[in-house]
Amino acid sequence: MTEASLARTEVIGRDTGYDAERALFRIVHEVAVEYAGAAVPEVVAVLRRRLGGVPGLDGPDLRRVAEEISVGRDPSGL
Repeated sequence: MTEASLARTEVIGRDTGYDAERALFRIVHEVAVEYAGAAVPEVVAVLRRRLGGVPGLDGPDLRRVAEEISVGRDPSGL
């Protein structure tokens, strides 16, 4: 199973919305730690790969998250 498939399964396959949100924030946090300061297109690509298929995360929202990460912020709040 690919990393993106695992992320989708982990985020979407949960029983409760709380668990899904928690998994989503954890993944964003991991990307923020690994890619802080990276170029926005690189961060967008990583987020798409790891969060692909997550409802509600479309292009503009994903880009905003990537912009935060690229300047060294962790938008997950973790």
